[in-house]
Amino acid sequence: MAGDVLAQENPVIQRRAIAKAITLLESTRADHRAQGDELLTALLPHTGKAMRLGISGVPGVGKSTFIEVLGLHLIAQGHRVAVLTIDPSSSVSGGSILGDKTRMEKLSVHERAYIRPSPSSGNLGGVAEKTREAMLVCEAAGYDVVIVETVGVGQSETAVANMTDMFVLMQLPNAGDDLQAIKKGVMELADLVIINKADIDADAAMRAEAQITSAMRLFGLVNNAMDSTQAATYDKNWHPQVIQLSALHNKGVDAFWKAVTQFKTLQTANGRLAARRQQQSLSWMWERIDAGLKQAFRRDPAVSALLPALVAQVADGRMPASTAARSLLAAQSGRPQGAPQ
Repeated sequence: MAGDVLAQENPVIQRRAIAKAITLLESTRADHRAQGDELLTALLPHTGKAMRLGISGVPGVGKSTFIEVLGLHLIAQGHRVAVLTIDPSSSVSGGSILGDKTRMEKLSVHERAYIRPSPSSGNLGGVAEKTREAMLVCEAAGYDVVIVETVGVGQSETAVANMTDMFVLMQLPNAGDDLQAIKKGVMELADLVIINKADIDADAAMRAEAQITSAMRLFGLVNNAMDSTQAATYDKNWHPQVIQLSALHNKGVDAFWKAVTQFKTLQTANGRLAARRQQQSLSWMWERIDAGLKQAFRRDPAVSALLPALVAQVADGRMPASTAARSLLAAQSGRPQGAPQ
């Protein structure tokens, strides 16, 4: 029933149903969470058919511009595109502008596209807490390409790579040197690297492509030293690529989608796409367990009783933070402090 509602042909009804479903999943109320679990269970058989793309890059690299151009290009080919954008939440007020939809003026009003901005709400990794659930809702509604645009990542913000089929990293010409390119972190997880705004400085874009290509080859040699069996199947596996484009001038978008299609074909044939999704589902389960344990800890009566006094002692410098943490954990577990765990 839920899948039928989300698959409504009327775009107005469908958008409203999708929006309400995602809002329900993002709610922190206990009754809403229970309803959200039932909804996801009902939608699950209708999910899994979309290509999931994660788009990351530093702020100002042109993610929103690229996604709009790509979305319109895909719609022209008959696809339906859902975009989940994540905006940073203020550490002062807790608010978020949610302005990415405004940047995508043409795509946001197209009946074959759906754009949902969400606040990061303090979550690390460049994504929101319920981005995975929102992806499933969009897939159940019949969108065959789901794009997740992150906050704008640093070298350690890699959560989007663990929830999408293909992780795309956008870079700028003159954004770093050879050493910057080989640093571990977000670069070594990228399946495809885009050098955007290549039209501004063609020489710089060419240098950046060469540096990043060399770095990604180095990652492959270090992480995947090949034996004879691996060498024999080399052409059957995807190897990260680097391409130049200009989203503003709509140049190189067709080459990008050709690379995505090649990635999907290879990874589906060798079974790695299915294995990646399976591992992501298990990681998602453990992340939810960690979040649930943290919430249960904060709501525990014994913890609530001790917390104000211990917070005051830590703030005043009268108790080490580690000692306070152990005392609270002991109170939550019902064991005396210092008892074996």
